Amino acid sequence: MSERAPSRAGAAGRAPVADRPEQLRNVVLVGVSGSGKTTLTESLALAAGALTRAGRVDEGSTVSDHEEIEHQQQRSVRLSLVPVEWQGVKINLLDPPGHADFAGELRAALRAADAAVFVVSATDPVTGPVRALWQECALLGLPRAIAVTHMDAARADFDAVLAACREALGDGRPESVQPVDLPVRSEGRLRGTVELLSGETHGQAQPAPPTGPAREQLVEAIAGEDDELLERYVGGEPLAPGALARGLRGAVLHDAIHPLLPLGEDGTGAVDLLDLIVSAFPAPSDRPLPEPLGTEAVQVDPGGPLVAQVIQNTGDPYVGRLSLVRVFSGTLHPDLLVHLAGRSAGPAAEAAGGEGAADERIAGLTSPFGKQQRPVPHAVAGDLVCVSKLTTARVGDTLSDPAAPVVLAPWELPEPLLPIAVEAHSRSDEDKLSQGLARLAAQDPTVRVEQNPATGQLVLWSTGEAHIGVLLHQLGEQFGVQVERVPYQVALRETFGAAATGHGRLVKQSGGHGQYAICELLVEPLPGGTGFEFVDRVVGGAVPRHFIPSVEKGVRAQLEHGVGDGYPLVDVRVTLVDGKAHSVDSSDSAFQSAAALALRDAAARTTVRLLEPVAEVSVLVPDEYLGGVFSDLSVRRARVLGTEAAGAGRSLLRAEVPELELTRYAVDLRSLTHGTGSFTRTPLRYEPMPSALADKVAKPSD
Repeated sequence: MSERAPSRAGAAGRAPVADRPEQLRNVVLVGVSGSGKTTLTESLALAAGALTRAGRVDEGSTVSDHEEIEHQQQRSVRLSLVPVEWQGVKINLLDPPGHADFAGELRAALRAADAAVFVVSATDPVTGPVRALWQECALLGLPRAIAVTHMDAARADFDAVLAACREALGDGRPESVQPVDLPVRSEGRLRGTVELLSGETHGQAQPAPPTGPAREQLVEAIAGEDDELLERYVGGEPLAPGALARGLRGAVLHDAIHPLLPLGEDGTGAVDLLDLIVSAFPAPSDRPLPEPLGTEAVQVDPGGPLVAQVIQNTGDPYVGRLSLVRVFSGTLHPDLLVHLAGRSAGPAAEAAGGEGAADERIAGLTSPFGKQQRPVPHAVAGDLVCVSKLTTARVGDTLSDPAAPVVLAPWELPEPLLPIAVEAHSRSDEDKLSQGLARLAAQDPTVRVEQNPATGQLVLWSTGEAHIGVLLHQLGEQFGVQVERVPYQVALRETFGAAATGHGRLVKQSGGHGQYAICELLVEPLPGGTGFEFVDRVVGGAVPRHFIPSVEKGVRAQLEHGVGDGYPLVDVRVTLVDGKAHSVDSSDSAFQSAAALALRDAAARTTVRLLEPVAEVSVLVPDEYLGGVFSDLSVRRARVLGTEAAGAGRSLLRAEVPELELTRYAVDLRSLTHGTGSFTRTPLRYEPMPSALADKVAKPSD
């Protein structure tokens, strides 16, 4: 491979800068929590000369995990960009969190990346979550390599890990996973590595161990993806390392081979991985770009019209909002006027400067490195850069030339399905809460803020408990808003179990102007979802015509407050059948009050049933967990509608489930399927709650 002296251009204090797309590699490190992604990022930065000393996760000193909450939890919660330079190529290392709650950060990183290094620990099995992440990358067509970390652990078994990766990640082609380096171990320790194509050894791997069978398999796999190499290989002609390296790159770009390398926590193998990234991974011009909505395809051309996309928004205490941007076309400069187009805005509306569109001027451009923001003069097509003070930018927004607006198709975000209800801790917090929530939503598109009109609660919809912890930490520590968690309420309803009549009498005539109104109502239940009907059947003018709307108004007001447990009353027909009025003392307010009394009286004469919302749920799970998911849904009072094969050893199960049973389902399903299951929910209707359960449901608070 290439010369191995690190370039010093990426050393701390100076940001690497690319002038052409060919000088760029955008690489995301993908893996589950604990696989060693952040430690690997440190090793790569150290090997490239960007660091003088590698930090440690347990010490809170890594360049990737620089936020306080990451130090507290000793895990990544935010996507981090670490640019380094290797052999004249700028490598943008994207380190997203491995926890499933932060899948939104991973999805953003996948949009920004052109290739992936899959990080697998030699001491952990290749589990379902690892396979799920692999499939997500495969659906995007990302070229992938595999970095086997923790190879310096005493119980690390390279052959076992290789076999497990071939079985789990080979996509039915085990030979697609090919080691390009072999570990050299002695006395239970990793001493170094040996490159299969060149035969070079690194570390203390002297002398080089025999590599014949492994090298032959690799050469055969490379030759099998290149007609010219295959002809020479079959003819017995020796293949030079340079030709094989070029063949390997072609196979990687076409997703035919996934190179695998062993690495140690001490940095062993990091240089080999940097070499592989430069020599075998795609430049931005080698990859297809996101589809624009309604306009021509975008080209990776630094001289073309500007097209870029906001990958992440963060807050900096000194410069304010920072937007991480991937430039797809053109070149971004300070002081450039750009057009910002939102996720929901269509191209026609954007061209006219409609909703979701704004023009802003680029302030400074910086390259992040941990807590540092290092100034850069420009960012060419294919590069990643931070832009300060884009005040209206949201994650997924497109930056383009105001003269030729473009909207790039957004990437798919995980749906927030775990609700929590919060209240301001104090009056001062209440004054700051709305602004804090707006800033929170601007930084994190996977949180949904809802003011529930039925329960009056302020609800944060999140992707899991770990996500909730980060959201509440951000509100308190970053935005200065303290909130309290309160029990989440599902919006229940009431209805009549049978028809009933009610009498409402309001008579107050003890001196002065009195109040007089009498109403007779017939209340009948209607089919679910019908709503409310009001019928006037008064004859003979018993209730004057100008008081009929007052009766309906009083009934509607009482419907909102309910007649049993205090939940709104729905799906009833209320008929005014009779009443009395007084020529002086009757009034609009009197008939409103009498109507409410009559409705409550009717409720006392029949059964009032509690209604609960039901949702249609689609659950996507690996086949091995289907039985457990079935059993769990039956406990949740679900009606299973059916299942169907979803491919890749997975099934899609559809069911109707009461929403009371879904408040914690996002957490429970993840636990039940070891992080491999997912679901969506769609509100359907209200249905009567079983009597035994209705008796246990507490009345809503006043």
